[in-house]
Amino acid sequence: MTVFDPQRRHALALGTGLAASLVVRPGAAATGDLAAAIATFTGGRTPEPGRVRLDISTLVESGNAVPVTLSVDEGLALPQLRSLALFNERNPQRDVACFRFGPAAGRAWAATRIRLATSQKLVAVALLEDGSAFSHTVDVVVTLAACIE
Repeated sequence: MTVFDPQRRHALALGTGLAASLVVRPGAAATGDLAAAIATFTGGRTPEPGRVRLDISTLVESGNAVPVTLSVDEGLALPQLRSLALFNERNPQRDVACFRFGPAAGRAWAATRIRLATSQKLVAVALLEDGSAFSHTVDVVVTLAACIE
């Protein structure tokens, strides 16, 4: 014999809705604003232009595997650098990569390939031990987009 219990059904519906909102929420946070992603990385500080270099072609034929190189100025000593990160404007996730360099690294330089959903702005940010941040921005035009799911 089954007894209809409206309170139990209501509690189950609320629990299911809460679980669904927790699953959906990280995806919504990943599509946040570029400035907000950079502010999260820098601890709220606005990066100053310079001292970091983002090398990428400004015209990309295909966005499927775009070569990118990040580096810092020679005058910036490696122990001063906390991390070097790459952000994008229009991909589903704003933070592309974050690099940390140990004392044996020799120099702060990283190369990788990324996917670009469409034409957009890319920003490299260097975060130093004293909390200061520096950036370099490049506008990239993509003729054949990737990441369209």
